[in-house]
Amino acid sequence: MDFKDLTCFTAIVEEGTISGAAQRLHIAQPALSLRLKTLEEDMGLTLLERGARSVKPTEGGRLFYRRALRMLELARSTRQELADVKGGAAGTLRLGTVSSSAPALLSGRINRFHARYPQVRFELHEGNTFELIELLHTGIIDLAIVRTPFKADGADRLLLKPEPMAAAVPASITGPDRVPVQWLKGKPLVFYRRFEGLIRAVCQQEGFEPEAFCVNDDARTCMMWAQAGLGVAIAPLSAAKAMAGEQLRLLILEHPDLYTSIAAIWKKDGYRSAAAQRFLEIFAAE
Repeated sequence: MDFKDLTCFTAIVEEGTISGAAQRLHIAQPALSLRLKTLEEDMGLTLLERGARSVKPTEGGRLFYRRALRMLELARSTRQELADVKGGAAGTLRLGTVSSSAPALLSGRINRFHARYPQVRFELHEGNTFELIELLHTGIIDLAIVRTPFKADGADRLLLKPEPMAAAVPASITGPDRVPVQWLKGKPLVFYRRFEGLIRAVCQQEGFEPEAFCVNDDARTCMMWAQAGLGVAIAPLSAAKAMAGEQLRLLILEHPDLYTSIAAIWKKDGYRSAAAQRFLEIFAAE
């Protein structure tokens, strides 16, 4: 198996036909069919189900497709970095980010890094914490900017100052800017799935079950649902501030356990590029 095999296989999956993939890759259809047959023999399983007019991946084929995309991306990134080194540039910083980390990055860190190292380019991979940790371990990214709590065995971390969670409510609601967790009782709550265990545990500690109206995978979704008047969104304060808009008001939730930190993580004992090291220095200096 080589990278040409991976390119051919991903093209077949994406085109849905061997003939379509052959046209896309500018190779003869019989040659592509032979390469697929050889690949399946090497893997020891059927990767594609052949139909009368189309093909579709088997369960094993879907797994292989996801891995193939990542291997091809790693190869592309490596070629780009080597080209940067050869050309005398400082290379490309491959950075993974979660949506709620944007305020921490765009509040000055990225600008200061770019001002100091203008020759460094960025390659961003956006996803949830678990996806980014996997990308880190497979070498697709150099650093991941995520939020606590998380479990990342085999990774080192650099934590920023903890910040409270906030409840996003309609701007028309009056009262204090800080509220106890009990204030959430009986209200339809919208929160990020990663914080579900923490929020439930804190509410139960305070003697009530939270009413989870919408549990989702992105802080931006929480704020949009709150803006639509569908519920009370719970999100880290900095992320909530960046996304709230004029129609929402933020109430800080007073509880010692409802705090979260932005963290930069990298593969322990792995290679860390000069660009990644310089970025960590600026990241920690704030």
